[in-house]
Amino acid sequence: MSNEQIRGLLKDIEADNVERTVSTNKTDKFCEAICAFANDMPGHDTPGYLFIGADDKTGEIAGIEVSDQLLQNLAGHRDSGQIVPLPSLIEENDRDLFQQMTALGFWDVQNNCSTNAGALLFAESPQNWFPGAYIQYVRFDGDGLEADILDERKFTGDLLTILRELDAFIKTLFPSRPVPVSSLREEQRTPYPNWAIRELLMNAVMHRDYQSNAPVTFYWFYNRIEIQNPGGLFGSVTPETFPDQNDYRNPKIAEAMKVLKYVNRFRRGIIRAQALLQKNCNPPAKFTINQPNYFLATVREAGS
Repeated sequence: MSNEQIRGLLKDIEADNVERTVSTNKTDKFCEAICAFANDMPGHDTPGYLFIGADDKTGEIAGIEVSDQLLQNLAGHRDSGQIVPLPSLIEENDRDLFQQMTALGFWDVQNNCSTNAGALLFAESPQNWFPGAYIQYVRFDGDGLEADILDERKFTGDLLTILRELDAFIKTLFPSRPVPVSSLREEQRTPYPNWAIRELLMNAVMHRDYQSNAPVTFYWFYNRIEIQNPGGLFGSVTPETFPDQNDYRNPKIAEAMKVLKYVNRFRRGIIRAQALLQKNCNPPAKFTINQPNYFLATVREAGS
């Protein structure tokens, strides 16, 4: 959106898809406006806009300070999970790229260098600093590691590239086939539902321990898939509370993956994967959650 378009919206006092407020702490008003716009309450099929720091009667800019804390508070409303669909946050200020990266947690001003999250997401070769930050895929012609290898692939580079290539690769792995469910009816089935495997892989990338030199492994055996990531359960998540409780070893990575729509942050990933497996007639995924140094998800083929 151009500056001219923004100024036009500010001055359009009669528009019912625009709200303005000079306050920075009227959270009830913020949430009401965001919810109404996100769900297109006026029925215009157009975006709604909430301007914070503008007079509601005149559209004049009030000149508030756009601080990091203010942006974090606004992002918190956007990402709370109580407003669906998720709105966007447009930041209009004069800060340079490094200042914006700092506000997002991707740049360390004091040391004038990228943070760990920034390096993983944007560096040309983050494996120079995080040797285990890649995904190893292997398909075996048997039930164990001693079996012959049918296919292998290494997903490496910055995390944005890894996620994009992994997402595309998963879609090629499991073609569906017709399976008779009665004398007159067939259903399309696949050995593994794409989205269930995708959810478990994205979960492994998001929650892994990046201090480890070990990669995320994606092993496809004759009758099962094993997805393992370094790092066991983290923080408030224990064997007793898994999978109902959630915590984040890598909150900046988790936020970036959510914004890019690879994951959600509503504790639904594993629950959704289990539902997709059940629908496809796979047994429920099994999880090894009592080890401090790794987390393992095992999925068996449909009908096994």
